[in-house]
Amino acid sequence: MLSVAVFLPLLAGLVLLAVPRPRDGLVAWTWVCVAALDLFLVLVLWARYPAAVGPGQDAVGGFAFETHVRWIPSVGAGYHIGVDGLSLPLLAMTAVLFLACAVHSLRQRRRTRAHAVLFLFLQTVSLGVFSALDLLLFFVFFDLSIVGMYFVIAGWGHGRPARSALQFFLYTFLGSLALLLGFIGLYLAADPHTFDIVELTGRPPLEDGGPVAGLVLLAIALGLAIKTPTVPFHTWLPPAHTDAPAAGSAILAGVLLKMGTYGFVRVAMPILPGAWREYAMVFVVVGVVSVLYGALVALAQTDFKRMVAYTSVNHMGYILLGLGAAGLATADEARAAALAVTGSVTQMVSHGLLTGALFLLAGALHDRGGTYRMASYGGLAGTMPLLAALTSLAAFGSLGLPGLSGFIAEFQIFTGSLSFVPVPTAVAFLGILLTAALFLRALQQLFTGDLRIPEHARTGDLTARELVAIAPLTALSVAIGLFPRFLLDPIEPAARALVALVVR
Repeated sequence: MLSVAVFLPLLAGLVLLAVPRPRDGLVAWTWVCVAALDLFLVLVLWARYPAAVGPGQDAVGGFAFETHVRWIPSVGAGYHIGVDGLSLPLLAMTAVLFLACAVHSLRQRRRTRAHAVLFLFLQTVSLGVFSALDLLLFFVFFDLSIVGMYFVIAGWGHGRPARSALQFFLYTFLGSLALLLGFIGLYLAADPHTFDIVELTGRPPLEDGGPVAGLVLLAIALGLAIKTPTVPFHTWLPPAHTDAPAAGSAILAGVLLKMGTYGFVRVAMPILPGAWREYAMVFVVVGVVSVLYGALVALAQTDFKRMVAYTSVNHMGYILLGLGAAGLATADEARAAALAVTGSVTQMVSHGLLTGALFLLAGALHDRGGTYRMASYGGLAGTMPLLAALTSLAAFGSLGLPGLSGFIAEFQIFTGSLSFVPVPTAVAFLGILLTAALFLRALQQLFTGDLRIPEHARTGDLTARELVAIAPLTALSVAIGLFPRFLLDPIEPAARALVALVVR
């Protein structure tokens, strides 16, 4: 069933390409139905996961719904996919976001078929990354996501989309080449040679660290850091987000950035435990710098969409802080380290939902006023109460207000990290204050005071289509904030198993 969930969107896209001149409405609703069916399949996997993985399984043997087929046996690469508590929540988040973007794009009338097919293609490669258990397969899906997003930005963006798309492609493709070098290094160090993640996790080829392990970790971390992105590899992100269409920005921030952070927990930490422990403080420092820099630069923005883009740098920094702190743990401190890892994975899900909602809301604002410039708007709460309410809810979730998913994630990261890096964690606390300041300033400027809108703008509130696309994302953030057990139950055992592999 996992393979069906991964490749169903691609199959639907190929069918749409084969149909001669389909009507735009048919294409749009086909995309929505396929995305809804794919989400249903992922939810079935979620419901069956506890029984499928079995009790007492660790990260080496605890993958469910595995499929392992020979692919390139001469280099030890196979079609090997499966899920555990680290990947299953990301699969579900991905399916939810793609369905939201499908609904949001129902009125898309500009090259509708190509637009839908590209997003269906992106959905398959995204699900593929989060379910791949072979390094070569992981790399193929990882690299194809760059191609798909390049065409989305270049074909349906605004501003200077061609330039932003090219910058995005060149920057992230350079990162993927570094990632490939790291994967080849792991393959050559393994005995016997293999790209299989489960085998490499069970018998890490460079377990004790050393110069070679450090170089391999450097290559892998560089590729993942560019994709994440962290400071100083973030410069491709703001222009790509600013010029991308709303749905493209939602997928880029909500899903594609998580490929980088997920790569740290799936590849770097369990396969290179010695090198991760040796250089954990470097990741902590990079995480804290990303937290503060992303928030400070976001605070200086006058463009709402660009501001949200920089908050992604801030939130990815929290994830790296938690993962780096876990690398400093000893066997006696594994519980606190597991809490930091759990918070990091929860932050991946929370950020995907909330930032995806914020970018779709930014698109709704642009559709009405033709600009993202915050100074062009004011007093919108009186004429657009739904837009104001959902934007406020997503903003409060992003700044970590209790009762929303951001608080659950950040509380776990800070609580787990304080045991190992108290000073950097305390410094990272300032990021919450800065994030609160930038979001409150934006909400005040957009929604309070006298009504102010650009000339020729329309003032209608969110349509039913926009509401159906965006409201479930914020509702899920509330559900996680109030009842987090359904999300934490699969994550916590996998986080403990990951920490056990790192401190072994």
